[in-house]
Amino acid sequence: MAAGADGKPRCAWCLGYDDYVAYHDAEWGFPVGDDTLLFEKICLEGFQSGLSWLTILRKREAFRRAFAGFNFRSLSRFGARQVDELLLDAGIVRHRGKIESTIQNARRMGELVDEFGSFGAYVWRFEGDEAAALSKDLKRRGWTFVGPTTVHAFMQAMGLVNDHAPGCATRRRAAAARKAFRRP
Repeated sequence: MAAGADGKPRCAWCLGYDDYVAYHDAEWGFPVGDDTLLFEKICLEGFQSGLSWLTILRKREAFRRAFAGFNFRSLSRFGARQVDELLLDAGIVRHRGKIESTIQNARRMGELVDEFGSFGAYVWRFEGDEAAALSKDLKRRGWTFVGPTTVHAFMQAMGLVNDHAPGCATRRRAAAARKAFRRP
């Protein structure tokens, strides 16, 4: 942990870039129940694999445009033509496996929503540090690019765990938001 330019103590990973600080202060670790936002985040964490989160964060709007706003029902209808188009989109990470995984996971998402009522209801059953269990269950259900490290990062970002460093100025706000959050 270190002090930011404004003197507030923050998790050390976010310092050095204004967009990281803004993401840390307003999003990371705050609970999310919205299916579209949860699906977007787990997909983006998959794209982040092997890259820096800053790269993905800076391309997030382009990802949203390219992947139908992460509307899983629309995205599940993407086929080979859309994959080929996405591979030409310089605004996103052009990795065929990750692109195809996102489409495949959109199809699997529909099955989870049918079974649990929402993706939020499904993932919040794993609240706490149950990344390995969530990863294993998603893989069993046919999801890809959802290893334990990726899933843990997803859980941190979506507030399923509060991993803000002790003393971080945002930790208390994230904890209060988690306490007030109505689980799906």
